[in-house]
Formats: sequence, structure tokens, C-alpha cells
Amino acid sequence: MNQFEQIKSDFFAFLQQHLNITISVIATSQFDLNIDEDKQAFGDINANIAMICAKELKQNPRTLAQDIINNFKHPFVNKIEVAGPGFLNFFMTPAWFQALALEVAAKKESYFSDKPTHPKKINVEFVSANPTGPMHVGHGRNGILGDVLSNVLTFLHYDVTKEFYINDAGAQITKLGNSFKIRCLQNLGHDIQLPEEAYHGENLIDLARTCVAQFGKNLEQEPDNFFQMYAKQHMLAELKTTLENYGILFDIWFSEKSLHDHGKVEAALERLNKTGHTYHLEGALWFRSTTFGDDKDRVLKKANGELTYVAADVAYLIDKLERGFDELVMVLGHDHHSYKVRLNAIMQALGYDVKKLNVILYQLVHIMKDGAPVKMSKRSGNMVTLSEVVEEVGKNVARFFFLNRKADAELQFDLDLALKQSNENPVFYIQYAYVRTLSIQRKASEENIIINATCEFNQEFTDLEKLILKKICSLKSMICNIGNNHQIHLLAYYTHELAGLFHRYYNMQRVIDANNQEITQQRLHVIGLVQQTLRTCLFLMGVTPMEKM
Repeated sequence: MNQFEQIKSDFFAFLQQHLNITISVIATSQFDLNIDEDKQAFGDINANIAMICAKELKQNPRTLAQDIINNFKHPFVNKIEVAGPGFLNFFMTPAWFQALALEVAAKKESYFSDKPTHPKKINVEFVSANPTGPMHVGHGRNGILGDVLSNVLTFLHYDVTKEFYINDAGAQITKLGNSFKIRCLQNLGHDIQLPEEAYHGENLIDLARTCVAQFGKNLEQEPDNFFQMYAKQHMLAELKTTLENYGILFDIWFSEKSLHDHGKVEAALERLNKTGHTYHLEGALWFRSTTFGDDKDRVLKKANGELTYVAADVAYLIDKLERGFDELVMVLGHDHHSYKVRLNAIMQALGYDVKKLNVILYQLVHIMKDGAPVKMSKRSGNMVTLSEVVEEVGKNVARFFFLNRKADAELQFDLDLALKQSNENPVFYIQYAYVRTLSIQRKASEENIIINATCEFNQEFTDLEKLILKKICSLKSMICNIGNNHQIHLLAYYTHELAGLFHRYYNMQRVIDANNQEITQQRLHVIGLVQQTLRTCLFLMGVTPMEKM
């Protein structure tokens, strides 16, 4: 429990005792650090408990607020004021800010996360692109959401497994194999055209050239399965390379085909049949998913005996849950909303707790260049690939730009902005702040100033330093909130805001004062806290900090 959490705990305990209010009611109130730069006149901590409890206690909110002020005393609280209809504004003592700075300095990165008593085992499945061609920029957004969330959950001491589900069974792979076979035969001189519904990407032309060089005319005798496997393996290797260049490594690459090969799909359907939520109609096996809120029932097995994707979904869901995960997180495109409903239906039918499943839906990505959108079409091969974007702007910029927008809002990725080396580019702005902290430390070294291993922080903090300390402190609760609500974009916003505060500090505050060693040491340590916090944020986002610019 840090200094802010201790104040909160003490205040809530007082409310229970003085007002005889249950903790469940108190917990619905806000008790927040004031980190709004434009509202610092309203204190360091803001609470709305008087307005929350006024109706229950049959009191006027401002009267209740004044009663709290008259009776709550704390050595770290300088004064409390009432504002508006009954807000409580806490103004903290210099000693509290000193204690806060000492705590952050002592605990370093561990300050921002507590070890849970019962750490959950969490599976995060993301990207899961069909291995039928290069990944597009939508996969880039999917990937950053899943990867950064996994980083945050791991930072919070959960047991996290990052998983990629390979859709290597069914019609898509069959079409890939047929498309690739035709490209190989074309390379061998056969007069054969690619059907309209086939994959037309140039990557298959390049792969066919490689395959023909390896096997020659013997390819004419190979069965269809050969072309499917060859293309899938090479496409999958390409996906892995692209993701690695993007900074993403998976713990498990799970094959859909393995579910079929090991009889898990049939076993899953048999288990679902026993629940009484399936039926036969016109020779097909159906799942009565409308019972659980789906807009229509789903076919599990067609009349010709062919298994559907839904059947594999049932088996895969069972497989995950039987691996002992306490929570399943999936990152899916916005057009998969019905898929989320379907998975919930499957879980309910099988008796699983639907609260174990959390689906993050993200909106489209529009690549912009010269003020105009760049059109994409995977089918024709005319597309901006994730690999091209990463090569163009670099891993760091690509990751941040894909993250820097709420998942359920459309994202415009401005290539021109991404390439700018100025403060307009948020990545440059953040990296510049980090580099500045290093340059100040180097300058101190050049002036033979040895930064003490510890600092007492016994000099009066400026208002801006107080705001910076509160901003640093607030990262802990924000990381915890991301772990619960999966609003990953908040990390990008926070990092940019902290960088902005530091740039203001750099421009306003002379750090090294030859005539005052104590204030110099304290300011160098404040800068060290900013540097440490920026580094933690960059680490969680998978962005490599720059040493020089």
C-alpha cells in the first residue's frame, strides 16, 4: 500500500466509523489524485463521497461535506475544502510529497504493481491471422492490443500465455493450396488462369518461383495436399518473421488442424450433444445457440458430414478451459461481434462461467499518406502490409501509432506524421523527453556532480514537481485499471502526458545550481523518477528507449 492508497484507506475507515456507511457504498465513490494540469487550484486529491452518501443519510451534500472536514484529521492532510455541490478537495502537506517521492525512489518499477494473493492464469489470443498471405495493418492493431495487454498483465504478476490460433483447416487452406498450385504450374509453362475467387497476391508468385527451383517438373505429380502444406508452412514462417520484427513473440502457436487430427472436434460435439442443446435438421447437426442470445442457430456439421468452423470453435474453447486458464482474452475485429455472442452461447451450454471470457473488439485502420487514404484489398494483393509499415516507420513508431487510439474507434495511421522528427510526432516527443533526462545526468557528470545514491527530498517541491510526482503515482492505478478493463490505449496517452510535463519542467526549471548542492541533488532525483517511469511505460508498450537523438 503506497502513500496515496494509505490516505484513501484511512479516509474510508473514517467514513465507516463516523458516518456508519458500509464499505460497499463508500467503494462506489471517487477518491482520485488530481493530475489535471488546469485544475491544480482544486487540491491534490478530489472526493465525491458527500454527494454519494447525502441521499442515504438524508443530508445536504455540502453540509455533509463540511461535517467530514470538521472531523477528519490526518497528519498528511494540510486542509480540505468544499467545492461546488459537495466535492471535497484535499490539499496535502509537503511531508506527504516527500514521503511519496521517497517511496517511488526506493521501490522503483515495483512501485507500480503489487503481487496478487491469488494470481490468475490468463490466456490472451490475438492476431490469429489466416496463413494465406501477408498480414495487413488491421493485424498490426490487433497485435499491439494483445501484446501490450499481455505485457501489462505480466507486469501485474499474472501467469500470462500469448497464443496464436492457426486457421489451418477448412476452405481457406484448400483455396490457398489451389491458388499456389496454379502459380507453380504457371511458372512451369502451363497455360492456366487463376480463378476470380483465388488468392491473387504477388507473394504466391514469388513462392511458386522458389518451389519450382527446388522441385522442378516433379511438382506436376504432387497431390493437392503438398501445395497446401508447402504454402501454409512458408506463409506461417513469413507471419512469424513479420511479428518478430514488430516486437511480438508468442508462447503457443495452436493449430486448428490438430483439433481435427486428434479427434477433439468430434469429442467436443459429443459433449455438446449431451447437454441437449443440439438438434438435427435436413441431415445437418445444429447448435441451438438462440437459447443463449444468438441471433440464429449455428450449423455444427453439414449434411455431407463436413464440420464447420463453429464445431472447431467448440473444441478450441474446451481445450483452452481444460488447460486451466482462469480468464480467456481474445482480440478480434469489430465485424466479429456475433462471434463473441456465439462463444458465450457455447460456454453457457457447456456450463462454463461466461465471465471467464473477455473479447476486445477493435475498429478499422486507415493508412493515410499525403492527406489521402491508401486503399487496401487483400484479395487482389493491392494492400498495405504490416511488414511494409514496420519497414517504413520502424518498430517503435509502428507500435505506438497502432496503440494510440481507443480500440473501438477507427484509427488513422498517418505515415507522414510517423516519419516526422519533430514534437508533432508523439513517439519523437516521448523519446526526446527520455533522452533529455539522460542528457541532464550526463551534464551533471561532466560538471563533476556525483548523483547521490539516495535523496531525502527535504527541499520544498515546486508546484510543477508536485504535479509530476502525482502523475507518476497515478500510473499504478492506471496499470491496474488496464488489467481489469483492457483500455490499453490509456498507456500511450499517459506516457505522452508525462513527457509533456517533463518538457515543461525542463524548459522552466534550472536543474543544476552550482550554488545549491541540495536542490541540485533533489532535482536530479526528480528527473531520475521521471526517467524511471518513462522507461517502465516504454517497456510495457514494447518500445525501445533511445539513448541519444
